[in-house]
Amino acid sequence: MPTKTELTELIKHHLTEARAISKAAEDADRDFTPEEADRLREHMAKATSARADLEKLKGNDELRKALADLGDDIALNAKTDSDGRRRTASGFELPSAGKSLGEQFTESEEYRGLLATAPGGTFGQKQRVQSGMAGFKSLITGASDTSAGAFVVNDQLGLQVGLDAFQRPLTLRDVVTQGTTASDTVEYVRVTSVTNAAAPVAEATSAAAPTAPGGAGALVPNAGGGYKPESALATAKVTAVVKTIAHWIPVTKRALSDAAQIRTLIDAFLRYGLEEELEDQMISGDGTGENFDGLGNVSGVQAQAWDTDILTTLRRAKTKVRTVGRSIANAYLLNPADLETVDLLQDNEGRFYFGGPGGVGSASVLWGLPVIETEAVPAGVGYVGDFRKAILWDREQATVQVTDTHLDFFVRNLVAVLAEMRAAFGVIQPNAFVEVDLTA
Repeated sequence: MPTKTELTELIKHHLTEARAISKAAEDADRDFTPEEADRLREHMAKATSARADLEKLKGNDELRKALADLGDDIALNAKTDSDGRRRTASGFELPSAGKSLGEQFTESEEYRGLLATAPGGTFGQKQRVQSGMAGFKSLITGASDTSAGAFVVNDQLGLQVGLDAFQRPLTLRDVVTQGTTASDTVEYVRVTSVTNAAAPVAEATSAAAPTAPGGAGALVPNAGGGYKPESALATAKVTAVVKTIAHWIPVTKRALSDAAQIRTLIDAFLRYGLEEELEDQMISGDGTGENFDGLGNVSGVQAQAWDTDILTTLRRAKTKVRTVGRSIANAYLLNPADLETVDLLQDNEGRFYFGGPGGVGSASVLWGLPVIETEAVPAGVGYVGDFRKAILWDREQATVQVTDTHLDFFVRNLVAVLAEMRAAFGVIQPNAFVEVDLTA
């Protein structure tokens, strides 16, 4: 095995040769030739092998030092003094292998010193017998930071509750129709009204065309002409513009490097923030600036006024979805405060309708429909409808990016962590939804 000096020189030689090949290609502004590539790989492989051998030699030095330290502790390195006593490098006197433990104790200097304190060789009734312990190493204790306590590492559990303790559940995305788009705008057809005039029609008994004028000059069909009734479907072309939802936070590079857990926390926090704002926009967006045209501000959504009590009002709203919107409702949206009101409802004997404090939880189902509890809906207002007739188009899924080029972050070892997403939202049939007034 070559020496450390020889290995160091060998590494330097191969790296110098490799650099010369690389520089020649750089100066000529060209790629490596096949021959140069082979030589470059050969030099790099030999440098890597020499580096590995050098690390092994360094490891041997560390092993020798550790063995020497261990040998001192277990008396392998003990030396005999001029008085014939064997001591370790730290000064601890080793017992003679030819004497018993009792002999070693009674012949020790500490024991002879102890006898000198006892007149006539006897100890007083209350005299404390203790031999000297000079030469022993200091006590190793876990209670001291300068002893074994320095090796006691606190158990770092991190953030046990998780960020979800500060986040509201998001479920509105689960009930609307999911779509994607590759454009910055989405044009879709919104149904504004439907007139169904379908009726049984008698067979024609006359070929005469309508001649009698009706209201506003319109012609009235001949009663025996077998004319079919005309229905109407009013639509409007609507453009939904893709909006960008984003936010960022500054973080030090040391925090990102030293605490691996923080990367996950930041990622989860930033992504959640996007989804929370997205849900707010789908309900409350006012359509101005960069806001969605949210459900609460779309023209044509039906309204249900307060009627008798909260359960009756919610049931009548569901009926409007069916009879006016000609749709099948698939969910209620309620603010937590209003859902609490529902949970606390009692009959005339004081019994809770929905299980009370001993039940399994809140009213998760009302009138056969799942209840979505969301703070995106203001207190005192609820929604019911066929949410399949609302569409969320994802243009760009949520992404998290990191950069140090913001302002003077590079020289301050700071990075900006940015999360953003792009999406559009549209309601294709407004009267399939009902806004419910929950205030008595």
